[in-house]
Amino acid sequence: MARIKVDDITHHLSSELTKALDDTMAQFAPQVRYNSGELFRFFSSAVYRHCNTWERVPDASVDVE
Repeated sequence: MARIKVDDITHHLSSELTKALDDTMAQFAPQVRYNSGELFRFFSSAVYRHCNTWERVPDASVDVE
């Protein structure tokens, strides 16, 4: 199995993940006002708390160019 550094992946995909969080909030809590940046920072810190620094993923999930 391959390993990924979760913090690096989260940081690299921050723009895309922020948009996905915005879509999620619009669907599940449209009445809630929030700051997208603060929401992403909270999400990112939650990922850090719940994942190991390095996580194993199936080799089929990684393509090295």
